[in-house]
Amino acid sequence: MKKISLLITIALLIFLLSLVAQETGSFNDSRDGKSYRTVTIGTQTWMSENLAYKTNSGCWAYENNISNVRKYGYLYDWKTAQSVCPPGWHLPIDSEWLTLMSFLGSGDIAGGKLKSTISWESPNTGATNSSGFSALPSGARFPNGSFDNATGYCYWWRTKEYDTNHAYFIQLSYDQVRVSENYNEKNAAVSIRCLKN
Repeated sequence: MKKISLLITIALLIFLLSLVAQETGSFNDSRDGKSYRTVTIGTQTWMSENLAYKTNSGCWAYENNISNVRKYGYLYDWKTAQSVCPPGWHLPIDSEWLTLMSFLGSGDIAGGKLKSTISWESPNTGATNSSGFSALPSGARFPNGSFDNATGYCYWWRTKEYDTNHAYFIQLSYDQVRVSENYNEKNAAVSIRCLKN
């Protein structure tokens, strides 16, 4: 009986902590007036949608179709991504991504907690969006100008360089619960998520 009582107490505490840890809100970008949904996960406050700020260069709408920006945000090359977040926000460094993964249980299972339950191609493995991060598949623009993967993959630039011409990104896919990492040419373009300072 004591074991059952203890398990119920632990489960209740975990549930209550998850409610506190995932506060939602909003933020208005003073540069263009766009409003973004936000979510606090653990000690971090993230935009719960991809950045959609139009720069003079280094950003593209998926398939060059401006109507895709509302859903996916813009795709940015790596150089532009380093400085495009609004004042008070920044492109997360590696340790901040690791903090997020650790809070969600590890990179091996965090993908399902980050992925939205809609808009991903089947089977959208493990997607619960229990974190409130609301990740959508937003694809990529390659250096040759082609676009791909807007229903099955989401990529976000990291600050870390692989070498002079390549940089790392975080990746979610429709058929995994893992959060992966890889690298691409810096003049490719992918999404970014901004983290509050």
